[in-house]
Amino acid sequence: MGSDKTIVGSLRNFESYMGIKSVSYCLLLFCLLGLGTRVSAQSVYDDRIIQINGVTMTADSLRAVPDVTILVKNKNRGVESEYTGVFSIVCYKGDTLQFNCLGFRQKEFVIAKDIKGQIFSLIQLMVQDTFYLPETIIRPLPSKEAFDFAFTHWRIPNDQYELARRNTDQYLMRALAYTLPRDGRESQARLMQKQANEAVYYGQRQPMNIFNPIAWGQFFEAWKRGDFRKETNPYNNNSY
Repeated sequence: MGSDKTIVGSLRNFESYMGIKSVSYCLLLFCLLGLGTRVSAQSVYDDRIIQINGVTMTADSLRAVPDVTILVKNKNRGVESEYTGVFSIVCYKGDTLQFNCLGFRQKEFVIAKDIKGQIFSLIQLMVQDTFYLPETIIRPLPSKEAFDFAFTHWRIPNDQYELARRNTDQYLMRALAYTLPRDGRESQARLMQKQANEAVYYGQRQPMNIFNPIAWGQFFEAWKRGDFRKETNPYNNNSY
């Protein structure tokens, strides 16, 4: 009996020891998880990142300059200012911002590395640039007859705007749509549309236009216009 009690006591001591050890392991695991979460959170937060909020304006009249391209130098990213000149960009402290706009000189702004905080406001003044065009000499024609001949027979090439206007003319596009043959994509779309229309009346007789009031209205309108007269009807050919 004494030996049995000793064995039972040893088992209880072992169970209590294992329970304390399990609790210790759990506490150690929670501490390691908390430390890892803290380290990961600290690694996400970077003090070097800063957000630049600013506006681009003219240096002489302080008017907003829209469509200014703001690029981070030597890095493939940037933003564009709005029509009010407002922009916002995120970069690192120590980076250089490049401001480019048509009609203005290029500007650069170096972000100091010792700026405190993660938000910085900036007003960038843009200076208008001067363009020097090549010299152009305008000479008159030698006589009035030469001017009349040039005005009548010379063909001055159209500029890009006039060419674009003629190529997108409504009547020209409509004439090309009626005359040009369909390509493969248009033919495929036409065939699929025809099959879809036929599938609507699958298993039944398609309606006839003889009972269509719209078709009757078009018929009476054509009759009033005289489309079915002998001299105006292109299908009335008595040559045979």
